Amino acid sequence: MALKGYFEGFEQRSIEVEKDIFINTFVGGSGDEAILLLHGHPETYLIWRDIAPKLAKHYRIVATDLRGYGDSSKPKGLEDHSNYSKRVMARDQVSVMEKLGMEQFHVVGHDRGARVAHRLILDYPEKALTCTMMDILPTYDMYEQTSREFATKYWHWFFYIQKYPFPEQALGADPAFFIRFNLLNKVGSEAKERFPEEVLNEYIRCYSDPACVHGICEDYRAAATIDLEHDEVDRTRPIKTPLLALWGANGVVGKLWDVLKGWKQFAEDVQGFGVPNCGHFVPEEKPEICLEAMMKFFDEKRRG
Repeated sequence: MALKGYFEGFEQRSIEVEKDIFINTFVGGSGDEAILLLHGHPETYLIWRDIAPKLAKHYRIVATDLRGYGDSSKPKGLEDHSNYSKRVMARDQVSVMEKLGMEQFHVVGHDRGARVAHRLILDYPEKALTCTMMDILPTYDMYEQTSREFATKYWHWFFYIQKYPFPEQALGADPAFFIRFNLLNKVGSEAKERFPEEVLNEYIRCYSDPACVHGICEDYRAAATIDLEHDEVDRTRPIKTPLLALWGANGVVGKLWDVLKGWKQFAEDVQGFGVPNCGHFVPEEKPEICLEAMMKFFDEKRRG
C-alpha cells in the first residue's frame, strides 16, 4: 500500500524472490548507478520518505520492505528461524535488484536493514559498490558486549526472542501504543515533528497485522541464534566494500560504543560520524545531514 503524498513518481511493485515470497518494492529515479534502501524496526520503506526522492534526481532508487515487515511476505518462522536469517533476507534483496536488472548497487541500511546490508556485503561483495550503515555495529559484537545499560535501553532485543507465541501475543494487545512508545521515545526532542500522524498511522497499520509482529519476532530470534553462527564463521574475513557509518550522537549505539573503531576491526575502508542532536532514527530525524553525507561518499568512491 502506497501512502499518498510520499514517493511520488515511484512505481510500486511486488517482486517474487522465491516461491510465494514477495518483496514490496518502490522503484524510481534515473542515473548511471543504483541505490538499495533498507529500513529498520518497526518501520517500512517510508523511513526514506525525505531522502529517496532527492537521491532519485541522480540515481536509480529501490526502497523495499524487508521480509516480515510492511507489505512484504511474512512466512511463518521455521523452528531454527533460518527463513528469517540475515543471509536469507539479504538474498531477498539481491534477487529484487537482479530482477530489476541492477547487477551492482550502493546499499544503504538503517537498524535491521543495516544488519541485512552487513550480511549482503559479506555474501555478495561483488554486488555492492558501497555500503552505508546507520546506527549499528555488528550484531555479534553488540550481543557479546551487552551491558546493563544496553539491555535496559534495547530491551526489545531480549523480549522479541522469547519463545513463540509469548511476545506476539503481548505485542498484539495494543500495536498503536507500542509504535508510538517505541518511536517517539527514541528520537531526539527536535525530531518529533518529523513523524507526521499519517506516517505513524501507516506504521501502526502494518504492525497491527499479527503476521507482521511474528515476522519481526522471527527476525530478532534469527539474530540471536543462526545469524550469530553465520557471523562467527566470518569474523576474520575482511570487508572490502567501502563503508560509511552514521549514527545518532545522542543514541544508545553512539553513547555505548566507539562506532568507527568497531567497524574498522572488520572493514578496510571506513569513514563516518555521529549525527548531532540525533537519536536512533537517523534517516528520519536528520535526513538532510544523511543525504549530504551519502552524496559526498558516493561521489568520492565513484571518482576513486
